[in-house]
Amino acid sequence: MGTTPRPLVGVKPSNSLLLLAFLLTFVLVGSRGESNAMDNVATERMAEESHRQDSANLLIFIMLLTLTILTIWLFKHRRFRFLHETGLAMIYGLLVGVILRFGVHVPQSMSDLVLSCAVNASPATLLVNVSGRFYEYTLKGEVSRSKGHQVQDDEMLRKVTFDPEVFFNILLPPIIFHAGYSLKRRHFFRNIGSILAYAFMGTVISCFVIGLIMYGFVSFMKVVGQLAGDFYFTDCLFFGAIVSATDPVTVLAIFNELKVDVDLYALLFGESVLNDAVAIVLSSSIVAYQPAGDNSHSFEAMAMLKSFGIFLGVFSGSFALGVATGVMTALISFHMLRDFPLLETALFFLMSWSTFLLAEACGFTGVVAVLFCGITQAHYTYNNLSPESQDRTKQLFELLNFLAENFIFSYMGLTLFSFQSHVFNPMFIIGAFVAVFLGRAANIYPLSFLLNLGRKNKIRSNFQHVMMFAGLRGAMTFALSIRDTATYARQMMFSTTLLIVFFTVWICGGGTMPMLSFMSIPVGVDSDQENARRNTKHESAWPFRMWYNFDHNYLKPLLTHSGPPLTATLPACCGPLARCLTSPQAYENEGQLHDDDSDFILNDASVSSMFADVTVSTDASGSHTVNRKRSSTASTGGGPWDEGLDHELAQAENEVAIRGTRLVLPMDDPVESVGSFHHRLQYHS
Repeated sequence: MGTTPRPLVGVKPSNSLLLLAFLLTFVLVGSRGESNAMDNVATERMAEESHRQDSANLLIFIMLLTLTILTIWLFKHRRFRFLHETGLAMIYGLLVGVILRFGVHVPQSMSDLVLSCAVNASPATLLVNVSGRFYEYTLKGEVSRSKGHQVQDDEMLRKVTFDPEVFFNILLPPIIFHAGYSLKRRHFFRNIGSILAYAFMGTVISCFVIGLIMYGFVSFMKVVGQLAGDFYFTDCLFFGAIVSATDPVTVLAIFNELKVDVDLYALLFGESVLNDAVAIVLSSSIVAYQPAGDNSHSFEAMAMLKSFGIFLGVFSGSFALGVATGVMTALISFHMLRDFPLLETALFFLMSWSTFLLAEACGFTGVVAVLFCGITQAHYTYNNLSPESQDRTKQLFELLNFLAENFIFSYMGLTLFSFQSHVFNPMFIIGAFVAVFLGRAANIYPLSFLLNLGRKNKIRSNFQHVMMFAGLRGAMTFALSIRDTATYARQMMFSTTLLIVFFTVWICGGGTMPMLSFMSIPVGVDSDQENARRNTKHESAWPFRMWYNFDHNYLKPLLTHSGPPLTATLPACCGPLARCLTSPQAYENEGQLHDDDSDFILNDASVSSMFADVTVSTDASGSHTVNRKRSSTASTGGGPWDEGLDHELAQAENEVAIRGTRLVLPMDDPVESVGSFHHRLQYHS
């Protein structure tokens, strides 16, 4: 018998459950989608708000620079010299910092949460799981417990606090390059021995004097309980290195405007240019000091020798890299791009800036590399540039230097109130001012005494007092101190360094005019008349005279379109090679004794043309006409060097072998008319 199948129990309820589950899933997915959409909208709003705040922060600095420029114009118009543009930029930065710190408050956001999480370290990146979605958070810095309710205000102040690498990779390169590119080497090389002594020996002496004095103050602070953290002798030496970098931009600007003695200007400018490079390499060597054993701050002779080796290696490597990049740029501009000024200027700019970054990437010091790259570019590459590119490069780097320098000084004033981890210790600050004063004195006076023993043109006592007074601290000191503020010692160094920079720029810089009057420093000295008055020949050391001779005869003709053609300076057996390496422009420029960049470059224009006894006229075809002529230099008693040459010429009266142009030294520009491409060159056999 058949049975009637019974309906499955619960079929309809099961369908209902499935339908309900489907509806619940749809609702959950929809709600999650709505939540995701809301999160995306909130994220976009936060990104837009952050963009607006960043634009406002940059606008603050643009307005600071604009206000500084307008006030500078007013000061120059009124001939007001008691406050330089850099000091003015610092004042404006201070005012803006006060307003941002105490006058502007950001309302607390309702979405901000303050959660506690106990960890043993402060990781640079955190991944936070929020409802299954991971968010990445980056470390902004330490916030004190008392400022938990000021997170928004602190965030705003952090927005106007730049990454220290911005200073080293963007703002410092044009300042340092311009110092080398605009160097007037006529006076620089005349005092090169004294400048090197002040820059190298003086900076090291100042570093150790300041370090020892500060170690005494720090030890006393530990005894009286005024030190809240670790502060070792290596920290004291590091502080001595960074505050030994001088930047007398205020004094030099006044000197240039008043036309103060050219030797005094050259000594101050040369020392400030080179000791920046020495200070940064010296500070890196101190940081690299690592003795064996657990105590990393104990004295060890081998570790000290290793640091000294690092100093020499980094400095020489950076020097070689900068010169090599400059020579490479000279060769590129020598063979191409002259007909395209825009490309020429762009390549010059990029090669110069890449020198700094290449040195840093290779473990060297970009400051040293870009400084000597600028000097090499000015000496060689500049002569190969078209007239349009010559003007563009000078104006471009002058503008970048002006903007970067004033930006840094205005940022210094702002940082006094925007930096979150200042440590101001009155005893340390007093000790720092005493140490800086004594360190500068130990640099200037003993070295000047020793240098005067061998100098014909003595460094007078009033010059020494001005150099002592003009040891201002500036951009390099600030950049070195702000680069690392992670520890208690570095934070106290940075805060004290700011006060030292403020004091030296405002007080020492502002007192330059009274100082010049009190020390009876002559002003309004014409550099050309000063050169005519002095016999520069006897003031330069013989190695540099030999270098000028070699550079003028071989390097300049090889790397530039100026100087005598290689067909005239190389021996006759090298004639085919000389014709291959000599450019047509060299023959065309042969009649131009005076280069257009004579203010920047010490070349055959700024070297006396009274060379020797044989005059050779060279035309574009390479033929030579030899005439005998007694030079005025020989007749005035040039010393053993010239007497030996005269003796050689007397023995070779009927046979002249062209070996090169004998340069006496950099001195007065000759007055000589040029009517054609024929150029009278004087040679010795």
